[in-house]
Amino acid sequence: MRKLACVFVVFAGTIVLHPEGVLQILADDLTPDCPQWGGTSQRNNAPDTGTLPDSWDVGQFDFRTGEWKNETAENIRWMAKLGNESYASPVIAGGRVFCATNNGAGYVKRYPAEVDLGCLLAFNLADGSFLWQHSAEKLKEGRDVDWPDQGICCSPMVEGDRLWIVTNRGEVVCLDTEGFHDSENDGPCQSEVSQDRSESDVIWIYDMMGELGSRQHNMACCSVTAAGNLLLVGTSNGVAGDEETIPAPEAPSFIALDKTTGNLIWADASPGQNILHGQWGSPACAVLGGVPQAIFPGGDGWLYSFLAERTDDKKARLLWKFDCNPKDTVWEGGGQGDRNSIIATPMISGGLVYITTGEDPESGEGQGDLWCIDPTRRGDVSSHLVVDAQGKPVAPRRYAAWDEAAGEKIVPNENSAAVWHYRGEDVDDDGKFSFEETMHRGLGSAAVRDGLLVIGDFSGLVHCLDAKTGSVYWTHDMLATMWGGPLLADGKIYIGDEDGDVVVFKLAKELEIMNELNVGNSVYSSPVAVGNTLYISTRSHLFAIAEEK
Repeated sequence: MRKLACVFVVFAGTIVLHPEGVLQILADDLTPDCPQWGGTSQRNNAPDTGTLPDSWDVGQFDFRTGEWKNETAENIRWMAKLGNESYASPVIAGGRVFCATNNGAGYVKRYPAEVDLGCLLAFNLADGSFLWQHSAEKLKEGRDVDWPDQGICCSPMVEGDRLWIVTNRGEVVCLDTEGFHDSENDGPCQSEVSQDRSESDVIWIYDMMGELGSRQHNMACCSVTAAGNLLLVGTSNGVAGDEETIPAPEAPSFIALDKTTGNLIWADASPGQNILHGQWGSPACAVLGGVPQAIFPGGDGWLYSFLAERTDDKKARLLWKFDCNPKDTVWEGGGQGDRNSIIATPMISGGLVYITTGEDPESGEGQGDLWCIDPTRRGDVSSHLVVDAQGKPVAPRRYAAWDEAAGEKIVPNENSAAVWHYRGEDVDDDGKFSFEETMHRGLGSAAVRDGLLVIGDFSGLVHCLDAKTGSVYWTHDMLATMWGGPLLADGKIYIGDEDGDVVVFKLAKELEIMNELNVGNSVYSSPVAVGNTLYISTRSHLFAIAEEK
């Protein structure tokens, strides 16, 4: 069984005067780094870069020994071995590359490769050499909360010499990016079993299941982001092993921690009894309409926005919520229904929020919904409401929002924040959606650049739309499932699939394939670019790709 890597950026350049009179600079990272999933807390994987390659050859691998045969490699700066199950996109910061995986590489002596762990690996940016590993032992409860061999499935966030990540154990961990290479044991946590240079220096740990009573389903997975000193985290609270019962419906799904201390600032349990399955989505954050907003995807199929500030009562302040499923959809286990959860991370561009619905990959293919949302409205801003026979709004339900037999009706919401909604487009005007005209369930986020929105769906279609209107420019069938999202940079689109193919498109309104290259193993993550170098993590390896001088 393979679980989703959530995949997986920092406030847009804005100076904000908060009500308390505190001046905050919320700016794009000006250094040549990609310090979190998507680059910034807006999660738009569309950085400014130098010239990026559109051709390469990763060389060959000896299937018996795993040794890299680089004689035929082209435009490969270096290669680093990951584990044998890797889902997270790499993060580049401070002269290091960080990537989550399992223990298949066996870098640490006290944990041979046969020991099942969640791992975060740190490599030297210059040559890909291994620096240190954070090891998260598997939970004793087993696959219901910590699926075997899956490792750590999300990307970390880095600021200065601090790194934050959610492990397979449901722990939020703050680490020193230097590890023990600085010969110091930093932070209040002084109980590391080993201070060997190959191991991590832990600053603090926040145990979400222990502290909050949440219970993750199969895996904890959230690529964290931050709003000032607030660390925004999803708990992955979900169903039990029976795929039906919700063990902790009152436990928080969304939390904010103090980034420095790990103390809880606020928490929210909005999905509650309506959690459909797992909650593996990650938050985004930006100042929108003059208000700092923390935007979380819920396991009930709703998108939630909270005030991204501290509160005195440890309760989140809801700004708006949006039902991402049409009201006439129905949830059925095993992916048989047309009501979905949200696996993808919300993405923010041009003051608008983009989100797509999806399912656990094991639920298979199905209809998906892609939304563009105006985040300046408040309250229930869904496109439609369900009202009873007396015209009163009906509260959200878990499996089906609408009960036609009870006389309920679906009516337009006068307070709707929906800018546009895409389930597909009848391009050939034959009165139906063909496969190539349909938006399917999605796992990866969208990206926007030059007015174009690009997203891949789990069925293997790449969609290119007008970011403002949702009109379709083109679609392309990759002929393999896609888990990650696209990279839009240097006038190109890069996106990978489960067959290990990375397709390079021209970023344009007309479909133009520049190249299709295989990287030797499945690509479950999103490509990342910094400067003139492209970073692609496969199921088993991390490649730094740049044109040879």
